[in-house]
Amino acid sequence: MPTAYLTDDSFVKHDFPQHPEHAGRIKAVWQALDAAGLTDQLLRLPPSPAADEQILAVHSAEHLQGLVAVAQGDRMVRLDPDTYALPVSTEVARLAAGAVIGAVDSVLSADAGNALAIVRPPGHHATASRQMGFCLLNNIAIAARHAQSRYGIERVLILDYDVHHGNGTNDIFYADPSVLFISTHQYPFYPGSGALADIGADDGAGATINIPLSAGQGDNAFRSLFAEIVRPAIERFQPELMLISAGFDAHWVDPLASMRLTLEGYDCLARECIQLAERLCDGRIIFVMEGGYDLTALAQGWCNIARALLGQDEVSDPYGAPRTKISADIQPLIDGLRRIHRL
Repeated sequence: MPTAYLTDDSFVKHDFPQHPEHAGRIKAVWQALDAAGLTDQLLRLPPSPAADEQILAVHSAEHLQGLVAVAQGDRMVRLDPDTYALPVSTEVARLAAGAVIGAVDSVLSADAGNALAIVRPPGHHATASRQMGFCLLNNIAIAARHAQSRYGIERVLILDYDVHHGNGTNDIFYADPSVLFISTHQYPFYPGSGALADIGADDGAGATINIPLSAGQGDNAFRSLFAEIVRPAIERFQPELMLISAGFDAHWVDPLASMRLTLEGYDCLARECIQLAERLCDGRIIFVMEGGYDLTALAQGWCNIARALLGQDEVSDPYGAPRTKISADIQPLIDGLRRIHRL
């Protein structure tokens, strides 16, 4: 089956050129996919805006009303020190969430085997009641709830390997055992959440796995964590659908963070996820664009994901490995995760 590809020209309308999360990010991805000849190999599907009821399955009425108020204005507003919105941004955010919903529809209706959603603004910091961290609506959370409500999916995995903790997704599903949320993130770092001991609450206790990494961790640490923690946790959960919040800001050249992943390392993570999906849930996996602020790393990273979903072996890594090595022992973190989550 084909790989579905959902994006839209309207995503450039939400733009503040001086801001790290600007329209040039998605333009760079589009251009790289075109230049690599990948766009024509994907099943391009037009997204539709998320409906109020789909948004309200995740967000409060006040959250949505706040965005509607911005849409009725005539100027850019700052929702917090990091997050901007234009009058058009509400429309664009609805379309971003709708694109991820459309990706879910394409995979669960068997029109596609897997999918990628190249969207902005990103979503994983948006909580049930607050826009923050460049994010207006929590795209991946809205799509997960859609998968459950429309298709009866009982177990959804959300794996977030953006460099920042996906606090919004974490909070939305914190007491929900039907969604396994796993996050690898630099810690302590923005937004300050995602401690090792934050494992979920009530019936959802244990269904949140936070993997807080010290600055400087790179490919070897991520490989070890995936092999010893992430993969066993996913296998135990037996998801029916896998959703990946993919941020390329853990790359070693990213200007906003201090991790040391390479594009080859990122490619290994994506291919491990795809292999797990093929083994556990008939290949049903969707990659959703989150952060990444070096345009080359971001664009080539998404080309690599597209190739992996298409079953191609080629990996683009123009930057290669970081120039200096940092040795950091990941074993104490692995031991702590094993103990807390009984892995």
